[in-house]
Amino acid sequence: MKIEKTKLTGVKLLKSIRFDDHRGFFSEIYSRRSYQDIGLDDEFVQDNHSLSTKAGTVRGLHFQLPPMAQVKLVRCGRGAIFDIAVDIRRGSPTYGSWVGYELSAENGAQLYIPEGFAHGYITLKPYSEIIYKCSNYYAPRAEGSVRWNDPKININWPLTGNAILSDKDAIAPLLANLNSPFEFGR
Repeated sequence: MKIEKTKLTGVKLLKSIRFDDHRGFFSEIYSRRSYQDIGLDDEFVQDNHSLSTKAGTVRGLHFQLPPMAQVKLVRCGRGAIFDIAVDIRRGSPTYGSWVGYELSAENGAQLYIPEGFAHGYITLKPYSEIIYKCSNYYAPRAEGSVRWNDPKININWPLTGNAILSDKDAIAPLLANLNSPFEFGR
């Protein structure tokens, strides 16, 4: 596995080894032992699978509040997405900064997003599916979000036309109105 550090401390782009032949490919996408060997010792308790039928669908920017905060390990099983992590840790030198990477069925890349980051993505192709592991269970009362197009964060979304959004994501609060429960260095 190849690991690329990002400009946001803790967020990592992971590229698994793929074995291609005339039948297709094989890739080990998760092995707890392999992840422990690279210093990622999270216990994942829930896997989520999401389908977006249209390109230009934006989901996020989401997080869960402590003590239900989640580490996420995100990959794209079909199609392609542009996956985003935004630093929402108070006191972080990169607070409000973001990173984004294309994750696709073809490239097999995964994005590791620790607690203290909001997560979102946009579909680049129709019928894109993401599959992601979470270190904590979904807890509706612990849901938090930041507006996907907050001008202070200024994400460069690869969007042509209007974004397809849920009503909840369209009215999510701005970063300036977030009283973040996450603190850098904790």
